[in-house]
Amino acid sequence: MFPGSKMKIRAFSLLLIFVLCLSARAAICKELTNVQGFLAKLVKKVPSRQDHAMTGSEFAAHVSGMDRDDREQAIETELTEGNSPEFLKRLKPVRFTRRFEDGKTKTATVFAMPDYLSIGSEQDYLLTPMDLHTAIETATKLGFILPTRKIVDAIFMQSDVRCAPEPMPAGPQMRSTAYYVKHNQKVKAQLAALSCAPGALVSGHKKDVVLTNRLIRSHGKIAIYGWHRPSGIPIQPLSTIHGANYADYSHGIRLVSNVVLIDDEAWSIYDVLEDPKLASLVSDEGSMPGVRQLMTLQHEQPVQRPHLSAHR
Repeated sequence: MFPGSKMKIRAFSLLLIFVLCLSARAAICKELTNVQGFLAKLVKKVPSRQDHAMTGSEFAAHVSGMDRDDREQAIETELTEGNSPEFLKRLKPVRFTRRFEDGKTKTATVFAMPDYLSIGSEQDYLLTPMDLHTAIETATKLGFILPTRKIVDAIFMQSDVRCAPEPMPAGPQMRSTAYYVKHNQKVKAQLAALSCAPGALVSGHKKDVVLTNRLIRSHGKIAIYGWHRPSGIPIQPLSTIHGANYADYSHGIRLVSNVVLIDDEAWSIYDVLEDPKLASLVSDEGSMPGVRQLMTLQHEQPVQRPHLSAHR
């Protein structure tokens, strides 16, 4: 082979490699763009925070003299108007894999806010416990849903940062704004010591308000679960002992996308939770045929549940 031919072949090979690299890069960019677009749709109902919005410290002072009902209304108003740290919009994937009796394996992915709902800026925010009414109204207005117990466990296992629970003395003061602020300070100090960056998936610092079939049988109740120790064992087993209007400093509201990907196909999480087979991907209670009632507060009144069939 002539030297000139070798040079041409080499040049062609280099050109081919360059073209292939460009194609691969374009494919990666397209995939990233698709993912970013998908995530943007999940948070499209969450308003941007306004420059004049209260900080967490200012909000705590604002509600410190309010009664419970007025404070709950103030919390809902601030959150639904977008007064929360922008990092809460950086949803984190939480994955589940299950092999079914037919031998087929499916993978489900939900997208969770990286931390519990809070009011204020990224530099000055207050983690805000709230009762079930406020939590559900806020979640639905923002286009989200509350987690199941299985989702809470998965978030803990897949977290970037795991805090150690910091219980405070029990008593009537547990429901006070002062206690909210004091526990908030403890959590922030621990996150700083762990060098936790804003937007990292974090857990272990609050109990979760969750969805459970028990609420259909226990009208007017709130369900709480979690506050995992570093060992993975939760301090709080699933409980519906408190009324729906109860909230204390230890509670957190973690919002989860109302869309779940199953083998990369988008499903309504409501349809998944109602499905007798697919529900086991994201629920350890089996199917939850009353989930739509739970997320509209209809479970607080005895109702005749319709027959719900699985559908997309």
